Amino acid sequence: METVRTQDVSVNDLPWKIEYLPERCTMCGSCVATCTFNAIEAGMERIKCAGGDTGMERRSITVSTAEGPEPTQRHLATPVIKQKNSVANHCVGCGMCEKICPNKAIKPVRNPDGRENLLARSTGKPIKRGGRNNLQQERTFDKIVIGRISQMTDPSLDSERHTFDILAPFGRVLPPNELPFSTQNGELHLNGQIPPVRWIYPIIFSDMSIGALSTRAWEAIAMATAYLNEKHHLPVRMCSGEGGMPVKLMESEYLQYMIIQIASGHFGWNRIIKAMPKMKVDPAGILIKIGQGAKPGDGGLLPAAKVAEHVQAIRGVPKADLLSPPNHQGLYSIEESVQKMHMSLNAAFKFRVPVAIKCAASATSVSVYNNLLRDPYRICGGFFLDGIQGGTGAANEISLDHTGHPVVSKVRECYQAAVKQGRQGQIPLWAGGGIGLTGDAAADAMKMICLGANGVFIGKILIQLCGCIGNEHGRCNSCSTGLCPTGICTQDPRLVKRLDIDKAAQNIVSYILALDSEMRKMMAPIGNSSLPVGRSDALVTTDRAIADKLAIQYTC
Repeated sequence: METVRTQDVSVNDLPWKIEYLPERCTMCGSCVATCTFNAIEAGMERIKCAGGDTGMERRSITVSTAEGPEPTQRHLATPVIKQKNSVANHCVGCGMCEKICPNKAIKPVRNPDGRENLLARSTGKPIKRGGRNNLQQERTFDKIVIGRISQMTDPSLDSERHTFDILAPFGRVLPPNELPFSTQNGELHLNGQIPPVRWIYPIIFSDMSIGALSTRAWEAIAMATAYLNEKHHLPVRMCSGEGGMPVKLMESEYLQYMIIQIASGHFGWNRIIKAMPKMKVDPAGILIKIGQGAKPGDGGLLPAAKVAEHVQAIRGVPKADLLSPPNHQGLYSIEESVQKMHMSLNAAFKFRVPVAIKCAASATSVSVYNNLLRDPYRICGGFFLDGIQGGTGAANEISLDHTGHPVVSKVRECYQAAVKQGRQGQIPLWAGGGIGLTGDAAADAMKMICLGANGVFIGKILIQLCGCIGNEHGRCNSCSTGLCPTGICTQDPRLVKRLDIDKAAQNIVSYILALDSEMRKMMAPIGNSSLPVGRSDALVTTDRAIADKLAIQYTC
């Protein structure tokens, strides 16, 4: 008897199966052409013949072509669209074949029996992917509601007619007794340097680099940022991400809406330094990236497939895998980075630009924040905490799913630690990692603000608005491959053209305008015309553990 090849891969082993209706297919080839993952192909159905040989499937049909009934039989070899039995070319469920098929003859269907998680490691290497956490973890946000509603003696505000001050600080805020002022002849005189503070909208477009995103996707977010500022007077800021910025942008007036990031790879900083003398305006701020919530303790990765010519020019690198180290070389603690990187970057911009840091949420976050609050130099302009539910362009799957810390409790603990020192608000807290995961970014942001954050940063929801079809259920999430079917996370010119810049920018602008209205809708019932930072009395939960951990009201 022939050995049964039990290790062979079948379609039923893969995470997605192609549902195909041959009777509706006209074999136009559109689905095969649009599939960037080469998961399907045109072929002939084959059957077992006598003697063990394989042959083409023959379909017998009866037809009549004469004026009268003269039935004849014909045998046809029928061409079909077939799914490949390959882990390397498995379907990711992006659905592009379904979108482009004119006859609705094909679509991907999730396979609950898939074994891809086992088979993908057959090369002896860990799985790498981009996107987001696939474990579908419960969200603390969904178990918290705003339960303090002003009604009688403390009436609610009118969200449509009242004026709201929806602004958050970016930069070190000194308490009144530490401001370098003196009184002379009844007049105030400035005796020293005041740390720069920018009052901005409590939503920052999170750091996503040129390289991780296509030029068209990055441009769409930048266009939306400028439009919100120029036309709607919403001071939204965008972070550049690691890897530098276009020279034209750095030498334009739109730089004032951009936060420039420096990460452990230091890519693109030669260009930024050379552009400083030509900058017409200062950037909105500098963000030193220490860690990232989706892959804490791990360095960045830009696969060679994404290192296009413009990325090479901006970063000053050859076409190769670009690996950022897990930490800034020569710095062995965040406290040391305060003394070295903060001082040097502040000096480079002559202390006119706030300099903040971004860390992955962890068990040590509170200790780091306490040390920064006690820093005698008073120059840390913000503490950005990123949680495990954040996304990334490329990482080891094990890091995405099983490494990191939820951000909610850490932000709350940092705020409470600052209150104990009497230093709350001095170093603005910004939180990210899963904000807007369900589409309700305004609700998530308001809950974070009530717990002590000054604002939030969002990233995944922006690329969703651009057209990304990835999700937390394992759909697509192929950002690391350079084969993004929507043209967002790829540098392939053929794929990048699929993205409509104007439509993507319009979607982002429309969403932020809706978010602004929703922020007012949530501030008005509790009677706050300014951001309710630290107003935990406004929150309630039906979960006893959450109530005890966050020190908010338990209700049932």
